Amino acid sequence: MSLTTTVRNATFEHMLEMLRTQNAAKLDVVAPATTLRARDGAIELAGIEPVVDDHGVTVVDGLYVPTAAADTTIATKLDISVKYLRRLRVERPDLFDANVNGLLHGKSRRTAGGTTTVVYPADSRSFLLRLFRGQDGEPGVLRALLSDRFGMVDNLDLLTAVLDGIRQADVEVEIRSCDLTDSSMHCKVYSPAVARLAPTLLAGYRNPFANRELEAERQRITTDLDAGRRAAAAEGLGYEPGGEPVVFAGFRFSNSEIGSGSVMLKPELYVRICRNGLTLPALAYRRVHLGQKMEGGTVGWSQDTVKKQLDVIAAQARDHVREWLSPRFLARQVEQLEQQAGTPVTEPQSTVRVLGRELGFTEAEREGVLRHFIAGGQPTAAGIAHAITSYSQTVADPTRADALDDLALRAMTLVR
Repeated sequence: MSLTTTVRNATFEHMLEMLRTQNAAKLDVVAPATTLRARDGAIELAGIEPVVDDHGVTVVDGLYVPTAAADTTIATKLDISVKYLRRLRVERPDLFDANVNGLLHGKSRRTAGGTTTVVYPADSRSFLLRLFRGQDGEPGVLRALLSDRFGMVDNLDLLTAVLDGIRQADVEVEIRSCDLTDSSMHCKVYSPAVARLAPTLLAGYRNPFANRELEAERQRITTDLDAGRRAAAAEGLGYEPGGEPVVFAGFRFSNSEIGSGSVMLKPELYVRICRNGLTLPALAYRRVHLGQKMEGGTVGWSQDTVKKQLDVIAAQARDHVREWLSPRFLARQVEQLEQQAGTPVTEPQSTVRVLGRELGFTEAEREGVLRHFIAGGQPTAAGIAHAITSYSQTVADPTRADALDDLALRAMTLVR
């Protein structure tokens, strides 16, 4: 299937275009486990009524190839190791089929006398399957196998709700970048009108991406077509040597359409010179995807049901934006960080090693943070935080990059 499902460091316009294209290809089906069958490493649906909508009549029955994210949801629902299941689908699709079908359909034995004995019962559950339609006769895509109580909040709807909340808050903002994967969406917003001096937090800090090798690492994971132009202009976004050390008020929001995360909004401090974002996860707003049990068949939620959910999210976005993008909130956060930012780091290698062990970094992540710390030229606790958030921009997986950003300020407080 040629539908594009991932992008890193995209513009808002590019993200919006992708989400609209994806929405046109979506199908959602609630089906009993016994109507699903694995075949050649894909999932086959049978007995589902066709969909009649603005796109015409779509036959739902057929094959759907799982994404890597869908493998995780299948493994979770069937209580199989995802690493094992994923390997079988690639290397031994026959064993993938045998495992999945055995767990879904159970096992019966027929005796010589014609009596059927159930050895292992079939799975009695129903599942929500999130799908993309197949195109030009090709199989479709299985995005996720989820609980039939999963509360759907789609990315485009969330984006619209948050933008509505921003409009209601009447705060000037810019969406600085967006990421989209098979499992999640991440958007980063800041207000150019709400800034604060942070002389200790940014003392002596220089843009690590002035180092061509580090900038090349960031560009290798950027998939937006306009990113090259933005990268070329990156120095123009920063401050001239001797310029004011300023941070901006901002926030992030994220969502997963397939259950690998909740709706999340959290504040951040944005350092425009290098596009670092220091998130404040302790203040995050989180809304779990949990809904009422859905009936079998193709899912088409009423506009009233969807509107009620999105109105709540829009109201939360409005209230949080008013708080997080206010000068008072930014001043309070900067004041607290300034007290910890200047702690000296005299032994970078050992400091990064200890922090990496404490915060669960991989060896590659520890090495990357150390390179960015040295390139940033700021031998303080603040330099550690900036190194983590600049390194995260070179990480291909936006969910992991976001998790690293959440650890940056905690790392700063751990420096002794």
